[in-house]
Amino acid sequence: MVGSTVERTVSVISGGQQPHDVGYPNGHLGHLNAGEEQALRDFKVFLEEQKLYTPGSPASPASHDDQTLLRFLRARRWVVQDAYKQFKDTEDWRKANQLDVLYDTIDVDAYEETRSLYPQWTGRRDKRGIPLYLFQIRHLESKTVAAYEKKCESNPASLAKPSADGSTPEKMLRLFALYENLTRFAQPLCTEMPDREHAATTPITLSTNIVDVSQVSLRMFWNLKSHMQAASTLATAHYPETLDRIFIIGAPYFFSTVWGWIKRWFDPITVSKIFILSPAEVKTELERFIEPRNIPKAYGGELDFSFFDRPNLDPEILKRLTWENGHTEFPRGPVYWKKIDGQERLECIAVGRVGGKERRERICTIPVASPKATPAAAPATGVDAATEAVESLNISSTAEIDEKVAAVSTGTAEGTTDRPAPAPVQA
Repeated sequence: MVGSTVERTVSVISGGQQPHDVGYPNGHLGHLNAGEEQALRDFKVFLEEQKLYTPGSPASPASHDDQTLLRFLRARRWVVQDAYKQFKDTEDWRKANQLDVLYDTIDVDAYEETRSLYPQWTGRRDKRGIPLYLFQIRHLESKTVAAYEKKCESNPASLAKPSADGSTPEKMLRLFALYENLTRFAQPLCTEMPDREHAATTPITLSTNIVDVSQVSLRMFWNLKSHMQAASTLATAHYPETLDRIFIIGAPYFFSTVWGWIKRWFDPITVSKIFILSPAEVKTELERFIEPRNIPKAYGGELDFSFFDRPNLDPEILKRLTWENGHTEFPRGPVYWKKIDGQERLECIAVGRVGGKERRERICTIPVASPKATPAAAPATGVDAATEAVESLNISSTAEIDEKVAAVSTGTAEGTTDRPAPAPVQA
């Protein structure tokens, strides 16, 4: 790959001229240092040269918003060449599998069946305003998964017609309809909440996950290994930087074996965000990052929410919504947000198919609270800033996490986590 924009781009992670703070909100809109700002500008120019990006104008928005482009840059350590490759691969994958058509036309019952097998949005957020999901692995028992996969193979759920080079099976495409819901519904909704820190500058592009692995046998983990590995690999490739903290709860005595598989499916930065909690740590550690009212009761909190439930919406979210067409809650199936009224409001549109008929109905609106333009770069120069950046990483090494897994698996973990504490969280 050649071109002046790529040649002058500096990796701000390793050996570059600008230090890099890892972890939200660093590296997100409103919290970019000079090197990251330059990488974003160069990335846009290069993508435009490759006809993969169209800048916005008074008449129409850009083909891709800045926060989406930044996800690829963060995933590839701010190296434009590497971000371009992953971005192009994703665009090709989306086109080959008609992801937009899939989300717009997926059967609502098929969508809900898939949703019941994967992480569920609780309707709540962590202390930073990031959507909180719950995943209970025990519901992915082999008979349920086998029946689901057989149904997927014999009954396509949407009107999407993947091209000959679309290599993602139907069972995985249905899963990625849920990722579309994360990036097109849950994250934009949380972005427009003004009660969070950085609401004026920084869109939400992450998710926080509680993963409950209790009541899962080693045989069940083994049977799920290939399925979960394929899903994790595709998600990492095509939905980069959408995961933030992952709290693993209920780890059985053999989890060190399972951990040996799992940690190979993710990059080191993602692995560093995984917290493996002993029973004594669950309530204390979750409350460091999530208000008790937003933690499900099963994990020591106050929230009435069980797996399979519809989202129990945050009262603050409900206050911001204006329901329309007789709706008082979000419907089953796929929904997404679209800017209206000169980009001053968002409308929520329900799509998908019900009884074979496509639906497209406005559910509600919400006023826009997020930024309309990319803020100026935050200054970050000099040896002191570089030192501060390194000290702020607070990322456990794989060896440290392995030690923690072993402690939890053998029941020797103490009541406080062994890993370094992340930066303090402000409510």
